[in-house]
Amino acid sequence: MRKVLNTIKGRAVAIFRGTKGEGYVDTAVKIIIGVVIGGLLLAGLYALFNTTIIPTMTSKITQMFSYGG
Repeated sequence: MRKVLNTIKGRAVAIFRGTKGEGYVDTAVKIIIGVVIGGLLLAGLYALFNTTIIPTMTSKITQMFSYGG
């Protein structure tokens, strides 16, 4: 019985000391960081286009086609 317990204890220690799944956690964190940064970048571009670029472009096009001469 003692031999079985020592075997189980040895396996448990090996599992906790092992770094076999370490790369999966790193990859998951990198993916999450990439998604968050990408979302922030898209939100910034969306705000920039809606507040600055589109109104300016609309007024320039309107001025270009409303030539009264």
